[in-house]
Amino acid sequence: MGARDPIADLRRIAFLLERANEATYRVRAFRSAATALAGLPAAEVAERAGNGTLTDLAGVGDVTARCVAESLAGEEPVYLRRLVATEGSDLDAEATALRAALKGDCHTHSDWSDGGSPIEEMALAAVELGHEYMVLTDHSPRLTVARGLTAARLRRQLDHVAQVNAALPEGFRILTGIEVDILADGSLDQDEELLARLDVVVGSVHSGLKDDRAKMTRRMLTAVANPHLDILGHVTGRMVSSRPAGVTGPGDKGHRARTRAESDFDADAVFAACAEHDTAVEINSRPERQDPPKRLIRRALEAGCRFAIDTDAHAPGQLDWQRFGCERAALCGVPAERVVNTWSAEQLLEWTRDRA
Repeated sequence: MGARDPIADLRRIAFLLERANEATYRVRAFRSAATALAGLPAAEVAERAGNGTLTDLAGVGDVTARCVAESLAGEEPVYLRRLVATEGSDLDAEATALRAALKGDCHTHSDWSDGGSPIEEMALAAVELGHEYMVLTDHSPRLTVARGLTAARLRRQLDHVAQVNAALPEGFRILTGIEVDILADGSLDQDEELLARLDVVVGSVHSGLKDDRAKMTRRMLTAVANPHLDILGHVTGRMVSSRPAGVTGPGDKGHRARTRAESDFDADAVFAACAEHDTAVEINSRPERQDPPKRLIRRALEAGCRFAIDTDAHAPGQLDWQRFGCERAALCGVPAERVVNTWSAEQLLEWTRDRA
């Protein structure tokens, strides 16, 4: 029996742990081991597995060393086999069809802000999921708790993304973007010149979430009318559950486990404005957000809005959370043709350019 790729198996285990919301320390153990072994010649890895010295390497423990030995013996690691066997239930037909129609993800984070992984690692995970593109949307400057990008850092990121794209597999690309804060007056927290350069702009409210109804409505209506805003992110700001441990570590540096009530605003007015300005409403797939709630998805659908089914991923395994958003969208009758990330990258970019 031929050897498997032990590094690929370790990374696959980490991905599945992230997707299942397992504890961050478990995910880190497998990613650290994969990183440690990736820097060694394959012959040395095999030799160490044979003589029992893998655990002498920083970042490799007993469990990960056993997985490596099983991989090199041509066996699927027991740890991986168990994870695969206990994956979640299948989606129903409508949600499955919607998930299959998605070509990309319009809301993702990297370790340039509060994500836990490099841009390259996020992109390769998206490639493995079969995506054609990933929009990189790290935070804007005012969200200091999430290491939001100043204009200077965003410019450096744009140059870096161009370099990464040149090395990625053909047929996949990272689209430039930002999750820009919607400020108290409804303005967007980044230079206008930079917002105009970006492929996709997601705008979200992260502060003043308890503002009164009239103030929050004015704030959101002003933001939606801004021609640079393409997608209105997690519209109510709610948290329906405390994040499990796997979602509160380095992969979500700016987030804390808590529940939070919905912000109060005139949803009919905001969704009417989204339809008028052709701004998409995000269906945020994070399990602890489930934002907007289904009743508001239905109202946005009735208002004629477009949607973006996004993961808001802060780690590679979270990129597969789109299935949760698809389940909720399907329950509300959202058709694929109303979802902007069922489009090709070229169609998506044509839409964002026409809106500006």
